[in-house]
Amino acid sequence: MSAADDLDPYSSLYAWLAHDLRFYRQKHGLTGTQIGKIIGCVRSHVANLEAGRARIDMSQAKALDELWDTGGHFQRLLWFARAAHDPDWFRQSTEYEAKARIIRIYQGLLIPIPLQSEDYARAVISVGRTKDVEEAVQRRMNRQEGILGGEDPPLLVVQLTEEALDRPVGGESIMRAQLQRLLDLGEQPNVIIRVIAKSEGAHHGMNGPFQIMSLENRDVAYIGAFGGGRLIQDPSEVRDLAVDFEMIGARASSEDTSRTLIGKLMKGYG
Repeated sequence: MSAADDLDPYSSLYAWLAHDLRFYRQKHGLTGTQIGKIIGCVRSHVANLEAGRARIDMSQAKALDELWDTGGHFQRLLWFARAAHDPDWFRQSTEYEAKARIIRIYQGLLIPIPLQSEDYARAVISVGRTKDVEEAVQRRMNRQEGILGGEDPPLLVVQLTEEALDRPVGGESIMRAQLQRLLDLGEQPNVIIRVIAKSEGAHHGMNGPFQIMSLENRDVAYIGAFGGGRLIQDPSEVRDLAVDFEMIGARASSEDTSRTLIGKLMKGYG
């Protein structure tokens, strides 16, 4: 029995897509090689699509709809699959994060996870519903090490708001140490930290946090949200977020000015 045979089309919209790709292919007597030529991939990738190990993009969905005259079936399924929450998105995003050569992060409410001190992370996690806080803190520290550790770490470009810095998470001493950590990390050649000052007013980042991960051959993105986020792999959506990141950056202070602001806020914590 193959992985495609084990796939449950009721488990998710993506599983339904994978199931229907195989169903229609077999119904029309086509091989994986033939389908691969139609949607622009090799036979082994078609097998991965049918097993749910990979996911079709919108251009491939359109090609399948045209091939079988479905009236837009595959495109609609893909649209709803992307709009729905997938609990596996966060895990996938951290795997991409570990492989990325460049990571661009925007955060408006908190210090981004790769830059958090252990005490700050513990204070943030403690206000949630996490059952084992210490285990969650350790996972976060391990994730951090996966990004910043190693001999060839990625370029980390972070844009965050002054409001995120001016919030005493965990108390004044923890926040003071956190800001010092930002200053220390900012000295590393692969870490760029820029702050959007309160005086800038409204800006493109007010819609919420996100990060863009540049891999060897493509970019993916993750949009954060309460109770979960959304992994974005469609190139056009990722490009839109990249434009947003540049628009936010146009309002952010320089690295040097940002360091001065961080130092000033740090003094306010005693």
